[in-house]
Amino acid sequence: MVTLLLRTMIIYLLVFAVMRLMGKRQVSDMQPFDLVVTLLIADAASEPISDGGIPLFYGVIPILALFLLHSLVSFISMRSDSVRTLVCGKPVFVIADGIVMEDALRAANYTLSDLTEQLRLKDVFSVSEVAYGILETNGSLSVLKKDGTGHGRPAVMLVSDGKPREQALASAGWSLGKLEKKLKKAGISGISRCLFACLEPDGTLSVQEKQVRKGEKAKTHSIS
Repeated sequence: MVTLLLRTMIIYLLVFAVMRLMGKRQVSDMQPFDLVVTLLIADAASEPISDGGIPLFYGVIPILALFLLHSLVSFISMRSDSVRTLVCGKPVFVIADGIVMEDALRAANYTLSDLTEQLRLKDVFSVSEVAYGILETNGSLSVLKKDGTGHGRPAVMLVSDGKPREQALASAGWSLGKLEKKLKKAGISGISRCLFACLEPDGTLSVQEKQVRKGEKAKTHSIS
């Protein structure tokens, strides 16, 4: 009995530590890869707890291996847009300019009933109220309502973690040269020194420079 109690406490503390190190996302906010790893860790942890005949290391080693795999994939994803897209997928516009995108719904295996249900959870009871609806990579729906004129558009992230987003630049009608001029106007020497640059709906550019040293207070700028 004492042995079973100790085994349970060890596995509990290990799983608790691993889940804390993996991040602070709630289950509903997890990416598919995060959720799969979490389920596998739970399964690996349950075996040595429920069966005293299984050596404790048969649970500890798989848990640590899954944690290392998760850390490696997360590290690579943070530095590679293509890997992040492969692992997490891409957000999908299911409503654009007030129009429901049927092809996007079908590609995401999302029905119109699913869409209207998610809209109701956002306190939106008519599709006609929505300018843009974005199905995020974790399955949640982000909604931008129409403004008083019946229109509205989301902000566009042109730079993310020092890397230009070429597709976003093209859709906004911006060139790299124009972007660099705007950043220099804000005192940022180059795109690699920019943490983010976001084109707001009113045409202004919100930017923030990367930290030079840890603990440094960041400053944001808005450029018209």
